[in-house]
Amino acid sequence: MSDAPPDRLSTDPRSPYYDDAVLARDVGIRFKGVEKTNVAEYCVSEGWIRVEAAKTKDRHGNPLTIKLTGEVEAYFKGETKT
Repeated sequence: MSDAPPDRLSTDPRSPYYDDAVLARDVGIRFKGVEKTNVAEYCVSEGWIRVEAAKTKDRHGNPLTIKLTGEVEAYFKGETKT
């Protein structure tokens, strides 16, 4: 496994970007320089994250997400920033 997190990752098991092995390493996200803990999906190269919108659910019972654009930095927690 590489030392850098993937360019795109999702926490939803139905997504093609879901990777259980990477999520087990505890990926951290900095969005516009601020640590985010409620990120459902991210893409570093396109510069966006999806965060859950409070406790709101869609008609299928899945959490609603909001797409935010800006500078995204993904890293593995417990490793120092270089």
